[in-house]
Amino acid sequence: MLFAARYNHRVNLPGLRSLPLLLCAFILTISLISCSRPQSGSLAVTHVTVIDATGEPPQRDSTVVITDSRITAVGPSSSLRIPRGTKIIDASGKFLIPGLADMHLHLMGAGEPTGSREFILPLLIANGVTTVRDMGGSVALLKQLRQEIASGNRIGPQIFFTGPYLDGDPPYFQPSIIVRNAQDAVAAVQQLKSDSVDFIKVQSRLQPAAYFAIADASRHAGMRYVGHVPDAISARAASKAGQSSIEHLTGVLLACSTREDELRRRQLAAPSPYGSVNQSLERLRTWQQDLLDSHSEKKAAQLFQAFVANHTWQVPTFPLLIHLAFLTPEADLANDSRMRYVPANVRKIWDTGRRENLANQGTAEFQMRGELRKRALAVFKQMHAAGVPVMAGTDSTAPNVFPGFALHEDLYYFVQAGLTPLEALQAATVKPAEFLGRAAEQGTIAPGKRADLVLLNANPLDDIRNTQKIDAVIVNGKLLNRRDLDAFLAKVAVLAASH
Repeated sequence: MLFAARYNHRVNLPGLRSLPLLLCAFILTISLISCSRPQSGSLAVTHVTVIDATGEPPQRDSTVVITDSRITAVGPSSSLRIPRGTKIIDASGKFLIPGLADMHLHLMGAGEPTGSREFILPLLIANGVTTVRDMGGSVALLKQLRQEIASGNRIGPQIFFTGPYLDGDPPYFQPSIIVRNAQDAVAAVQQLKSDSVDFIKVQSRLQPAAYFAIADASRHAGMRYVGHVPDAISARAASKAGQSSIEHLTGVLLACSTREDELRRRQLAAPSPYGSVNQSLERLRTWQQDLLDSHSEKKAAQLFQAFVANHTWQVPTFPLLIHLAFLTPEADLANDSRMRYVPANVRKIWDTGRRENLANQGTAEFQMRGELRKRALAVFKQMHAAGVPVMAGTDSTAPNVFPGFALHEDLYYFVQAGLTPLEALQAATVKPAEFLGRAAEQGTIAPGKRADLVLLNANPLDDIRNTQKIDAVIVNGKLLNRRDLDAFLAKVAVLAASH
């Protein structure tokens, strides 16, 4: 198509017909070359250090050439030829990484049609997030948003999605499809497959029979299912049944306990939230202490071996865990400067969630949350060391989880848990590409890959927080410089102030 667009015009040279055929062809070729225009989508990032996320050493003083939406060449700046007419960016002293992936968020979580388009997408792009996995939303709305981006009418990341949750009765969240039995499971999976979702999403209130029926129906339909480990089953059983990814470490700490079955029964029989608040808090704190005290390194190692054998990925969503599930006054972000990007209708929801999570809590509860946080980080480190595949994800737009910004925070916690900066970076680049079955298309910097790239002012391998020092983002071949990204942020701030 590009060739036809460039060369589909006539050339009329005087006396051309009287020349020998070969000379005619030669003159025609020279004429076409001299009259053709440079490719408008050609871009070269020169004298940059390429960190391709493969694990190979950084490629210093390199040039990356992009034509339209693809990387067409990568090589030493001293020898790589740049096509005539290419726009050149001198990136001396800068670092180029693949575009980042947030593998757990909710694009519809801020009210439609404006929430995703005017709030979430600009923040994602401004933070170098070029691929997302939406983990629960309206199929119709997500398809519409994805089409707007794919057609070039809107700048945004690639979107992969699950559609509605499959959950028990009553479900935790909407949109949900209630699954009570095998018949419901088959119908739900078939419906979602016909809707062309990328994954099936399971939730926490599913009963065992319904959950395993979803596993069977998904397998027969050739679909992968992901999500929570339901409260009523074991993480090890979910892995064995074929769950492709476990979110938020649901069920993982419990599956490492020598008292797993007992603690699960107590969890399922927890008192109603409408009962005594103090009694509920005391029971919860006792349950959590028993969970920590009964941790077994041997059982954990066996669980992680099962995850590896069954190819069960983990997406811990540390921003959600630390700023909501394990929230303490010290981890509260109510006065964070990034709050200026959050619209008032979203802030209201966030404030309600924060207040409820901090209300009636005392020193003992906050200390317990701190211990649970430490254990979650330690278990995550052990899982990764055992070879369990992991990916970055945030659960934006949960309270205190800022779209785009939170992904960098997640990578920071990966390093705090013991991963190297390279391993953390891979969890947001090459690993998501592998999980999505798109390793040939994205996730690293190489000829033929999608031109989704982030240009940094500092080396992320020295300090993972340097992924936040963004000079430019290239999304599907389109260059957005720092001025463009700042304009995105300023527009979101204006929107937030007016809503």
